Amino acid sequence: MARAERVAVESELVASEPVASEPVERELLLWRHGIAEDRHPDRPDQERALTAEGRQRTAAVAAELCRLQLHCDRLLSSPLRRALQTAEIGVAAGLAPALELEDRLAPGGDPRPLLQAGPWRRLGLVGHEPDLGELASSLLGLPAGSISVRKAGIVLLRLGPTGASLEALIGPRLLRLRRDGQRQP
Repeated sequence: MARAERVAVESELVASEPVASEPVERELLLWRHGIAEDRHPDRPDQERALTAEGRQRTAAVAAELCRLQLHCDRLLSSPLRRALQTAEIGVAAGLAPALELEDRLAPGGDPRPLLQAGPWRRLGLVGHEPDLGELASSLLGLPAGSISVRKAGIVLLRLGPTGASLEALIGPRLLRLRRDGQRQP
């Protein structure tokens, strides 16, 4: 290839690469923890674990999220035991390479600063209601309480230069459906 041709080809390759100043669309996966033990006055709330049914449903949801190719670059979890267990199940299923504990995902925390950090294309946040639903509602410009997330359910938002759009709001039962319409055991 002549030098002039190489320069032209290299220029085309450079021109087709995204420019750093172009706005990048990102996705935000909000995942509520699975079914947890009931509240009990003798047990601190942060120690409540997933039940056997909660672990089973959460594992089915994680597997379906992977099948749908909703893998996350980063998966951040509330430090509360039930959320941490949900995130661990997600990582074990291959939803994300690792998980990170994040205090801002504990009940009453403010997760909004997490949306600014780092070079991610899809960020997964594992947490609690009503916080996840309120975050989704706020990003979509809806009144607080407009969106609620069922246990082990997800909200998928696309975050773009003009705001957020709702891509999916799915409960665990729907995520566990097979392609042929039959429910998984």
